[in-house]
Amino acid sequence: MKNRAQTIIAALIIATVTFAFTTIEDGKKEIKIETSSVTWKGYKVTGSHKGSIGLKEGQLTFKDDKLVGGDFVIDMSTIENTDMEGEYKAKLEGHLKSDDFFGVEKFPTASLVFTNVKSTGKNSYEVTADLTIKDKTNAVTFDMSIYGNKATANVKIDRTKFDVRYGSTSFFDDLQDKAIYDEFDLISDLEF
Repeated sequence: MKNRAQTIIAALIIATVTFAFTTIEDGKKEIKIETSSVTWKGYKVTGSHKGSIGLKEGQLTFKDDKLVGGDFVIDMSTIENTDMEGEYKAKLEGHLKSDDFFGVEKFPTASLVFTNVKSTGKNSYEVTADLTIKDKTNAVTFDMSIYGNKATANVKIDRTKFDVRYGSTSFFDDLQDKAIYDEFDLISDLEF
């Protein structure tokens, strides 16, 4: 039993050291769409909703073992709600895809293109990127962490900058408990 525990501990130490010193090759790394995920969360006066949205394609660019760029295309037709079921789930998904929100029929994709990447630590970066939704482009800034072949980021987006005004108190009065907050989150767990 003692030898077994020592063997397991030794294996964990070797794996940790190997992982800590693994370098990322220079160049573009394609995002593995099937094993990556993007989760959205929107907020309203009476609560929140969350769901997922799929990437159509994406890549991160590295130079000298450091993140230097990236770009992504989001498939807006894949907007899905994950906190409701049945009729209400279908209604919310349909509404999010409608012209009230993201107008998916006319704007089937959104994009994110890194314009500046600044290292803030061993595995962390501050990224500024051009986000395009509904043919409107605005800069967003967010933190990204890279560990091995995985990257995580949480992007806070003000939807009104992309002409997504439905239920916004910035544009409509007397919404009371029907108000939807302007900012929503995109949480990305990416594998490359």
